[in-house]
Amino acid sequence: MSDIAHRFPENPLLMPKDLQSSSAELQVISLLNPGVFVFEKKIWLLIRVAEGIAQKEGVIFFPVINALGKVEILELPLNNPDLIVTDARIVQYKGLDYLTTISHLRLVCSEDGVHFHEPEDSSILMGSGILEQFGIEDCRVSKIADTYYLTYTAVSENGVGVGLRMTKDWKNFEIAGMILPPHNKDCAIFEEKINGKYYALHRPSSPQVGGNFIWLAESPDGIHWGNHKCIIKTRYGLWDSARVGAGAAPIKTDQGWLEIYHGANAEHQYCLGAFLMDPEDPSKIISRTIDPIMMPQENYELSGFFGYVVFTNGHIVEGDKLTIYYGAADEFVCGAYFSIKEILSALVPLNDNNQPVSIPTEI
Repeated sequence: MSDIAHRFPENPLLMPKDLQSSSAELQVISLLNPGVFVFEKKIWLLIRVAEGIAQKEGVIFFPVINALGKVEILELPLNNPDLIVTDARIVQYKGLDYLTTISHLRLVCSEDGVHFHEPEDSSILMGSGILEQFGIEDCRVSKIADTYYLTYTAVSENGVGVGLRMTKDWKNFEIAGMILPPHNKDCAIFEEKINGKYYALHRPSSPQVGGNFIWLAESPDGIHWGNHKCIIKTRYGLWDSARVGAGAAPIKTDQGWLEIYHGANAEHQYCLGAFLMDPEDPSKIISRTIDPIMMPQENYELSGFFGYVVFTNGHIVEGDKLTIYYGAADEFVCGAYFSIKEILSALVPLNDNNQPVSIPTEI
């Protein structure tokens, strides 16, 4: 089964070896899921850079940010009875979860959208405070008027929540703190107010009751959020049966707000799909794709730090052309083109119960 993505022939655009580590004791393990924006006539990626420590036999190392904002390396023998290591991404120690890597956000830019470099004077965004002691991840960038809103995943022993920083010049940042508490992530703010209100998609999580669904929230100021509504759920038996989450800010079209989202199945295989929201009331879902618009199929998407993953939270819109930048296999940064019209044509209308009116046999 094929998808409708037109991948860059230059993929992967960036690999771990292309960026220097933030400190001598760390090494870059993965580049993931960049936020995307245009600034000073260049395309910029705000990349999640995951760093770790070279491991040695019989011991596991994992980094955290201490109370002073410095990276601290914890070391434990693998035979420690309080230690559980069954996932390449997570360490469980004495009932608490730690990450095997620690992430920060790094800026790179390009004039052609394909060849990226890191300016010498660009900012490195690190975790700050107790709520970001395990790092910050997967930033979405939304521009409203002259302000860029950076919503990102803040990770600590207290859980996973949504942090917010704002900037006008990418040199000076206002830290708004955690705007959505644990467990929450995948927050994308609409780039235009609707009826005088800010809107955002987000993904609270429940391991017991409910599921990993996409919610909608509204705000008077872009910082304080309420009137939460669940709008997109997982679908049994399909590619997005285990979890769904928003990509970048929704795209305004003549038909409504178009959102590119990720979904995963029980085997943690990630694909991309799309849904359409009512232009005046985004809590109303008009249509949704049945099949993925993009699925892992290239070697760099199937094999890496965590394989069979395509994951986006950043794009550029130029008329009908949608360029998404995405993380592949939790290790590489890649690019692909889509036709917005082709995505819209793949959407299936939904009835009042959010069920498809008809199911196509193919995209």
